[in-house]
Amino acid sequence: MMKKILVVEDEEHIAEGLQLNLEAEGHEVVVAGDGIVALDTYHKGQFDLIILDIMIPGKDGLEVCKEIRQEGGRVPILFLTARDRQSDRIEGLLSGGDDYLTKPFNLQELLLRVAAIFRRQVWYGTVEIERSRFGFEKNWVDFKTYRAMGPGGETELSQKECMTMKFLIEHQNEVVTRDMILDAVWGYHAFPSSRTIDNFILRLRKIFEPDPANPRYIHTMRGAGYKFTPEGASEA
Repeated sequence: MMKKILVVEDEEHIAEGLQLNLEAEGHEVVVAGDGIVALDTYHKGQFDLIILDIMIPGKDGLEVCKEIRQEGGRVPILFLTARDRQSDRIEGLLSGGDDYLTKPFNLQELLLRVAAIFRRQVWYGTVEIERSRFGFEKNWVDFKTYRAMGPGGETELSQKECMTMKFLIEHQNEVVTRDMILDAVWGYHAFPSSRTIDNFILRLRKIFEPDPANPRYIHTMRGAGYKFTPEGASEA
């Protein structure tokens, strides 16, 4: 199925190469050369994916991503960057990115990542849980509105937080590994280390747990992964 993709890249030969190859895959592609133009283009059209270089003029890619997320935009974002430090990757993904590819990149790998992002969007859009809102004790999460209720009150989740909760709920009372979560929500190659999943689990605990240091719902299974218990239980 054809998708509409915004490519934000200031190196013309890279932008042209991406456009040609994505169009060859059957997608519609729009190119922007800096962050300010990218935001203006994004606001004027409906896009299914943004391929976003971090080191661009005007506003950098992280700023562009943060603005889109602050506005409530849910479009998937694939970062491109010459940076290869783990902290940079984590910063990009915690700011709302869906994947991260370091330059120079293999074109076939990029196309596979794009396809994987669209597959994960289909998975999230197919709500296997009976209702879009799932409640457990006094908490709830709404997968359509990205709203959640916890001990601290009602709040908004990021799409990745919602996707992580969706996976945990679909496998409630089962032990799931970090790699299982990573594969379902990001894809195996999105991070240099699956330990980054721990950061998202900590964020979810702060939202849903009365005492995040002593979780009742999202448990760490040492040496294995995590287990979600909606009925509440003390961590073993």
